[in-house]
Amino acid sequence: MGLTKQYLRYVASAVFGVIGSQKGNIVFVTLRGEKGRYVAVPACEHVFIWDLRKGEKILILQGLKQEVTCLCPSPDGLHLAVGYEDGSIRIFSLLSGEGNVTFNGHKAAITTLKYDQLGGRLASGSKDTDVIVWDVINESGLYRLKGHKDAITQALFLREKNLLVTSGKDTMVKWWDLDTQHCFKTMVGHRTEVWGLVLVSEEKRLITGASDSELRVWDIAYLQEIEDLEEPDPKKIKGSSPGVQDTLEAEDGTFEMDEAPEDRILSCRKAGSIMREGRDRVVNLAVEKTGRILACHGTDSVLELFCILSKEEIKKKMDKKMKKARKKAKLHSCKGEEEDPEVNVEMSLQDEIQRVTNIKTSAKIKSFDLIHSPQGELKAVFLLQNNLVELYSLNPSLPTPQPVRTSRITIGGHRSDVRTLSFSSDNIAVLSAAADSIKIWNRSTLQCIRTMTCEYALCSFFVPGDRQVVIGTKTGKLQLYDLASGNLLETIDAHDGALWSMSLSPDQRGFVTGGADKSVKFWDFELVKDENSTQKRLSVKQTRTLQLDEDVLCVSYSPNQKLLAVSLLDCTVKIFYVDTLKFFLSLYGHKLPVICMDISYDGALIATGSADRNVKIWGLDFGDCHKSLFAHDDSVMYLQFVPKSHLFFTAGKDHKIKQWDADKFEHIQTLEGHHQEIWCLAVSPSGDYVVSSSHDKSLRLWERTREPLILEEEREMEREAEYEESVAKEDQPAVPGETQGDSYFTGKKTIETVKAAERIMEAIELYREETAKMKEHTAICKAAGKEVPLPTNPILMAYGSISPSAYVLEIFKGIRSSELEESLLVLPFSYVPDILKLFNEFIQLGSDVELICRCLFFLLRIHFGQITSNQMLVPVIEKLRETTISKVSQVRDVIGFNLAGLDYLKRECEAKSEVMFFADATSHLEEKKRKRKKREKLILTLT
Repeated sequence: MGLTKQYLRYVASAVFGVIGSQKGNIVFVTLRGEKGRYVAVPACEHVFIWDLRKGEKILILQGLKQEVTCLCPSPDGLHLAVGYEDGSIRIFSLLSGEGNVTFNGHKAAITTLKYDQLGGRLASGSKDTDVIVWDVINESGLYRLKGHKDAITQALFLREKNLLVTSGKDTMVKWWDLDTQHCFKTMVGHRTEVWGLVLVSEEKRLITGASDSELRVWDIAYLQEIEDLEEPDPKKIKGSSPGVQDTLEAEDGTFEMDEAPEDRILSCRKAGSIMREGRDRVVNLAVEKTGRILACHGTDSVLELFCILSKEEIKKKMDKKMKKARKKAKLHSCKGEEEDPEVNVEMSLQDEIQRVTNIKTSAKIKSFDLIHSPQGELKAVFLLQNNLVELYSLNPSLPTPQPVRTSRITIGGHRSDVRTLSFSSDNIAVLSAAADSIKIWNRSTLQCIRTMTCEYALCSFFVPGDRQVVIGTKTGKLQLYDLASGNLLETIDAHDGALWSMSLSPDQRGFVTGGADKSVKFWDFELVKDENSTQKRLSVKQTRTLQLDEDVLCVSYSPNQKLLAVSLLDCTVKIFYVDTLKFFLSLYGHKLPVICMDISYDGALIATGSADRNVKIWGLDFGDCHKSLFAHDDSVMYLQFVPKSHLFFTAGKDHKIKQWDADKFEHIQTLEGHHQEIWCLAVSPSGDYVVSSSHDKSLRLWERTREPLILEEEREMEREAEYEESVAKEDQPAVPGETQGDSYFTGKKTIETVKAAERIMEAIELYREETAKMKEHTAICKAAGKEVPLPTNPILMAYGSISPSAYVLEIFKGIRSSELEESLLVLPFSYVPDILKLFNEFIQLGSDVELICRCLFFLLRIHFGQITSNQMLVPVIEKLRETTISKVSQVRDVIGFNLAGLDYLKRECEAKSEVMFFADATSHLEEKKRKRKKREKLILTLT
């Protein structure tokens, strides 16, 4: 590599220590045909699939950079839709774990995803206030619904009607007619944000949860159905007593704004409220698939369950009430037995929606999911605030159902942020310690091999020999643990304040600690006699104390053990001689305290990282500052040299890890991945691995590759990434007839769509060149009177010597379905005439009629004015009209024929095996099995 100094690239190797992230929601997924056993949870940018029975992670759906904010499994259970922080949506196959489909349309984080009943359409709501409906099969956007004024909180498809209902933080609930893509009703009965929304009782009821302790219940009446019943006017829907209804409306302010009263599709009336026990806002409101159990929770650790009674159960209740009322009436008087009971029996909302029980979890609930097993058991899985997944089960049909915790996933992560990390001397074990526990991880398998409870840990190291570890705590204690048994060997009160830092002495016989009690203490390892056994065990004893004027934040030995660096709260670093404890140097220059520092392997340099966001590199011989580097956009939290080199890593509160060269003062590379502040990192003794911990609860492992890193290339890549980001932020292309900022189309401009448009432009240019060459070649052949060989374009040869027009078709086929419209939107009009002529050819040949028609109609829609005013294009459009109509009708006939053939085959099969086909067959089988089991039970009891 001649003159450039060669560095090796570090890359992200794994994410571990996180069980589930807080931003997204937990969902049950079906794998290997099993329901209720596997759950999908967001884990930073990935999605983890956990097996609840074994407590193991069995699949990782790999994300890119952005955090996951929303999950939704498809109705067939084969796919999982994942929404991200940047507004993109990816659909993963649960069989292969690959994300083949990507939708880009939102500008901000996805807040809700819902499939329709068949799983053909997906509705997504976002913080950018838009709702977009996507066609999952065609992998494209259908339409964007605008109208909400704040983030969308929920969107639901109706099963029977082609309607969508959405709720938002703007206090509105909107009903959308998807045939015409417009909002036909806005419910304004809420004073505060609407956080949740469910449809129950065969979609005749809507229940909404807001920022108070009421769940509001609305009766929905579809007006077509009312007309069918030939009622004179829809009074009966409004409730039996209009007076009560009116007062209800007046109290609650539940007036409705109908966009077009004559075009009303349904009416919504408030039926009343159910009171929750929680005082705070509804965080999640959901109903399980059968629509029988309704559940909701607030910002606490209690899930409230309600049961929605069926019509038969309500009728039984009514009959019981009637009987009671009649008995009462008989007792009171003999005359009024006819009228009185009628007056007394009134079905209240509380009778129809009954409270079942509460489930109390071990920590605050972030999200939950419900599933009803065929045995009648209800399973509820929770993602908790402290990085935990819990599963509870109960039988709601019992008079007093008792929820039982059946499993929990805890081993894979800490309950709180990891504050200290260290590597064992053989690079294999990694120690992480948080506010309540220490975990030892195997670096290669990323399995947690030991968990020990501790106090709030701040610093740690492996004792030489890797059999014990020492932890320094927030209360100033030293805790010594034995790894083989996992026991706490000894606790020593070392400092009166927090024990901020420890440094192992280079001769490995002792260590030094620094604390908030303004002292530095020196300790030696020793073997003491154990009371419980004959063997000796490890202990520590204090040898010396160095008293200072300020709190000690960080301590570090020089490799020759002659000097000790101590960072103080007065923003200076003081260097002392170890043997005499005499003062040697003071390094001052930082504006805020030095939080972290490290001395290089040869003792020549000391690097200090401070809360003022700077890193300073000093010489240890004279204490001169070699260089001050502006390192991070927030406090520098941790700094460590790579062993046997002058390269060092810094970690900042700006979510980044950076590598620097202390000789050339160069920034080498940035490791991005964490989504929150980074607290600490550890470099392995070999320098091959770096592990870091963050406020996002994740631990990340970074690995050194053999790939050389050249600084100029690295800077170039950074500039490219910046450009790509700026492309996405630029103004969207203008479409005639649209007002600025109002986007009708579902896509958005991304670097991929720009690249796709460039590919189309290149293909058209190649086609133009090749057609011109062909014309020239024909003229040359004519002039020469014989066939002259034509040189083939190398690009066309790579595609198997195809014609230039076939190459254009290949390019169109190669564009992702979800990016097609957006790519055509960016395309300059000068290419459109050629494209239209080519489309005419393609359609005549009958190749990819559907794709070509989709492109054609889109181009006609956006360039309508220019195409119609261009005389040259009139004949082309005429031809296109003829060919398109005939070819599309051909395709339609083929599809119709195939459908009829399949229908015929279905009837044949049904005739042969006299069972109902497809869906009914399975239910038949279940029924038979159940009957057989009953019969066997009867026989057993009789015998």
